Amino acid sequence: MARPLSPQQVEAKRERERAVVLEMIAAYCHGRHGTRKGELCPTCTELASYAENRVRRCPKMATKTFCSRCETHCYAPAMRERIREVMRYAGPRMLFSHPVMTVRHGLDTLAAKRAARTR
Repeated sequence: MARPLSPQQVEAKRERERAVVLEMIAAYCHGRHGTRKGELCPTCTELASYAENRVRRCPKMATKTFCSRCETHCYAPAMRERIREVMRYAGPRMLFSHPVMTVRHGLDTLAAKRAARTR
């Protein structure tokens, strides 16, 4: 059986997830809305703030893989659709712009899947 994550590990995972989602929103905004790198339009600023708040409050961070696979949907339906659009656009591009972050996110996901199977 897999060992549960320590509170420090959960917080580190939370911070990595927050960084990934904010980077994806930034890439989406730059690519789709033409903003400068590092800047967000008002719509994407709203989405980033919402997503950051959801990651910060996620009760399943220690065990979940992706939000889309979580049994607890904490995103409102409209925001969930917006974040899906961001993920579809930015996800494949992240491998080229942030390969280490992308690989780390994949490893976190695999570890969580493995832990879920052993429960």
